Amino acid sequence: MLAVFDKSVAKSPEALQSPQSGSVSALKDGFLAQHFASVHPSSVTVNFGSSGLIVYSLDKQNPLLPRLFAVVDDIFCLFQGHIENVALLKQQYGLNKTANEVIIIIEAYRTLRDRGPYPADQVVRDIQGKFAFILYDSSSKATFVAADPDGNVLFFWGTESEGHLVFADDAEVVKKGCGNSFAPFPKGCFFTSSGGLSSYEHPHNELKAVPRVDSSGQVCGANFKVDAEAKKESSGIPRVGSAANWSTTY
Repeated sequence: MLAVFDKSVAKSPEALQSPQSGSVSALKDGFLAQHFASVHPSSVTVNFGSSGLIVYSLDKQNPLLPRLFAVVDDIFCLFQGHIENVALLKQQYGLNKTANEVIIIIEAYRTLRDRGPYPADQVVRDIQGKFAFILYDSSSKATFVAADPDGNVLFFWGTESEGHLVFADDAEVVKKGCGNSFAPFPKGCFFTSSGGLSSYEHPHNELKAVPRVDSSGQVCGANFKVDAEAKKESSGIPRVGSAANWSTTY
């Protein structure tokens, strides 16, 4: 799976950017989507115009960690992996028995977007299993991306030359678009358009960037670690019917 979001939709962390990122524009003329299609046959591209694009393929997938794609009310979601507590989450979100993992993620997002009673970190923490997902709400131009605490699903992100953010489960695809400005997506973390990167395992702690150095000594993006010493300021939890929207907090 692949997603490229314009910098106006998803702002890349500065630590993920590298001056040696190269001159390739991942969005221009669908360059990275075309490269992905050449590596993964029978892929499907969904173009969001100037906001970005997502690409989906069943090629070369792990049968134990399958890829899923769904669209519900202008919400697009790519999911890879397996959720262990599916039955519990279906009950929690009032979903029918036919709902699968990707539908659960979309419904979890809608609960957050529509001022649900839970903070975003708790909603993601409630998902038990091996997973990575990329969600884009085209009505509000909002992204919601996360990976499980153990990094069971290979998942990477990077910043291309124009500052656009790239996510993919293929490291070589991210390197093609981002050069040195790439890294594994942080385990146990989630990313939103409005709040950037946060840890849902340690929601009260800040994250610190640790530069990555390759075998030739070049800096390649950064790994983000929980800073045990730095605490976030408490901003409260938006409640149903409140004037605050969860996305302004996270």
